[in-house]
Order: sequence, then C-alpha cells, then structure tokens
Amino acid sequence: MLATIQHNNQTFEVDLSKPIDISIPLTNTDENPIAWYIEKPVIEPVVFGEWIGKVSEGKSSTNFNNIFFNPHGHGTHTECLGHITREFYSINQSLKQFFFLAELISVVPERQGEDLVITLDSITTALDVTLKLGIPREAIVIRTIPNLESKKQLKYSNTNPPYLAAAAARFIRESGIKHLLIDLPSVDKEHDEGKLLAHKAFWNVTNINNLNADARLDCTITEMIFVPNEVKDGSYLLNLQIAPFENDASPSKPILYKI
Repeated sequence: MLATIQHNNQTFEVDLSKPIDISIPLTNTDENPIAWYIEKPVIEPVVFGEWIGKVSEGKSSTNFNNIFFNPHGHGTHTECLGHITREFYSINQSLKQFFFLAELISVVPERQGEDLVITLDSITTALDVTLKLGIPREAIVIRTIPNLESKKQLKYSNTNPPYLAAAAARFIRESGIKHLLIDLPSVDKEHDEGKLLAHKAFWNVTNINNLNADARLDCTITEMIFVPNEVKDGSYLLNLQIAPFENDASPSKPILYKI
C-alpha cells in the first residue's frame, strides 16, 4: 500500500503495509519492563460475588478485565510538559497532530564518572548529515547502543540508566524538533534531586510554578521505546499514537514507516 505524501515542500513515498512498531506492549507478567520503584501492571477480571468476568472460568460470556498500570513506569508512553508543571496540562489536549517526519539515530552513551550520558556531540554527530542538507525534521528517535532485546523486560529502578545531557536536549529544541523519542525510562538521570534538566531544556520550561510564555506546549517526549536492530538509521514517517487520557502522559504506540 504505497502512499505519496507532500509535506513541508517535500514529496516522498511510504509503504503503509510495512509499519515498524517501536512500542513495548504492556503485560501483567514478569516480562513487563518496570521503572520508578513500582510493581508490575495488574490485568485481572472483574469479580462480583461468584461471577468472574472471564470466559474460560465458565461464568461469563465476555472477558471483562480491570487494568492497573502507571504510564511512566510500565512501558512506552508519551508525555507533555504537564509532567513537570504545577498547572495541569493534558497529553490528550497537547498532541493534536499524529504524523511527523522523523530521523532515527543510534548513539553510544559516554561514560562520565558513574553515569552514561548521551552528549551534545553524539547528537550533533548523528544528525550532522540531515542538518547540513537543511532537511527539516519534526521528530527524533534515539536508539542507544548496545541495543539488546533485554531492554523490553528491564527492571530499571535504582540502576542509574543512561540519560540525555541538558545541552543535547537544548540542541534538539533549537533544531526545531518537537517530538523526542528515546529507548530509556527517562531523558533525565534517575536520581537528580528533581532538577529534570533535560525535560526542562526540551520543553523550554524555566518556571514550573508560573509557566513561561515561550514554553513548548505542543511538544512531546516519548520514553521506553524499543527499535529493533534490523531497523536502519535514517528518515521515517512517524505515526505517534496515544490513548485519549486526560493526564500528563498516556501509553503510546509510535509507528515508523520507512521513507
């Protein structure tokens, strides 16, 4: 299913029959990734007395489950700047378009003391060709190396995962990129005393209590993705799908289409 798309004075083709799903599904098993010191998700049938909402139990004509989960800690999610502000902002209200030109890059975090940091140099080097050609990109997808399948089941709490340097986040913002996707539980350091420097740099938030006028209300961060190794760096059409939660974040399903 080939589609010809005209966007930002560019024309390109994508094959809509070949989606590349870079989300991690949410399950109630020990295989589910977990961050931020919580337990695994709970997916279980509703119970009313002796009635159980599960067909295999023989007492219901339908499967009727409750789901308890945390979007930030249990898998792929997309968040708006309401994640860090005093005032409430909803991802459902912030994200109103869902297709974007994206650049997938692979980076090796740099050892800095006890930390592994995605530096400004690594981002600028990876984006160098695109920037030199003057090709506008609305989204960046960051795959960290090594890229092991185990990322889809990792328990991140108290492991000090790699994170994005504030200078790198600022450069991404200044490049005009509005949607940042990364295969880590956070763009910021796990224990950073609440500074959230990369979040603030990307969203251009200087005052969380009284939001500055130039903060980027329509920009998003998507965390805990997984990009398979066979997917090559380069240009893609991104379809950023969210569930319509009136919350700072929603579980999400980002899909790439090779250009």
